[in-house]
Amino acid sequence: MTARFTDQVVLITGAGSGLGRAAATQIAAEGASLALVDVSQAGLAETAAQIADVASAAKVIQIVADVSKEEDVARYVAETISTFGRIDGFFNNAGIEGKQDLTEDFGTEEFDKVVAINLRGVFLGLKHVLAVMKKQGSGSVVNTASVGGIRGVGNQSGYAAAKHGVVGLTRNSGIEYGQFGITVKAIAPGAIMTPMVEGSLKQIDADNWEEVGREFVSSNPMKRFGRPEEVGALVAFLLSEQASFINATVVPIDGGQSEKY
Repeated sequence: MTARFTDQVVLITGAGSGLGRAAATQIAAEGASLALVDVSQAGLAETAAQIADVASAAKVIQIVADVSKEEDVARYVAETISTFGRIDGFFNNAGIEGKQDLTEDFGTEEFDKVVAINLRGVFLGLKHVLAVMKKQGSGSVVNTASVGGIRGVGNQSGYAAAKHGVVGLTRNSGIEYGQFGITVKAIAPGAIMTPMVEGSLKQIDADNWEEVGREFVSSNPMKRFGRPEEVGALVAFLLSEQASFINATVVPIDGGQSEKY
């Protein structure tokens, strides 16, 4: 395997499961030192164990933090700098889906909760990490948006608003920081079989969620869910030097779904 991250430090939020875990495992296998952030200590421990299986020499720190709280964000950045001295790559990924409902029935507290984690959390990560990268004169950021951030999905007011906001932050920050040797881009995953997507299907029909899933992807050009490791491979590429002229843009990874009429 190509070691694109030798002597580099990569910070990942939402590292305790799903896309964060997949990216962490891929990037660790390519030589990075990792700062893993999640609200779940147990999730972080599981990710660290998976990393140890593929990259036993990788240096890894685990930080429990709530990305919607600025003091926690400042702390996870400070701990990463204190341990490793720099941040070369940042996968700004932590997020939740929230409950599904029509806009008129969507709870205001639920809306605030989803936006706090998915949008405010991404903004706070950018705010604190970009300051570090600007001093370094280098760095690469990948934010997690969603197909729900570039298209309407339905029944997801909080998620749609937040993920569209992540796309806006990505374009804005990429334009601001390109002059400092920093790139900021986003991924827009479609239906990737993660615990979050499984939970979403169970909201629709808890007893028959697998059948709901098959129906859900039947309209996808590739007729299947994506795999977390496919997203992890994309994130690793976008954080690497190979993607150094990709900036202020969003890369869908959805089997072509968002391009279909």
